[in-house]
Amino acid sequence: MIKDVDYYIDPSGKWVFTAAYHEARGYCCGQACRHCPYDYEAVPEPIKTRAQLISTTLSKNSTDAIHPKD
Repeated sequence: MIKDVDYYIDPSGKWVFTAAYHEARGYCCGQACRHCPYDYEAVPEPIKTRAQLISTTLSKNSTDAIHPKD
């Protein structure tokens, strides 16, 4: 894995996988990943709806985000 291509480390120290990493994997893992390019299709409700809402909110505020939506 390549830092800043496949993942980055957020300010709290957590590894965050990029949309490019998820696309290369080829499917939604169901864990409500921050940059899921599959619209959280395998994530169970109500977590799916919450993740979609957060993703939409972050993309609207991408100028304030450390790493805008991939």
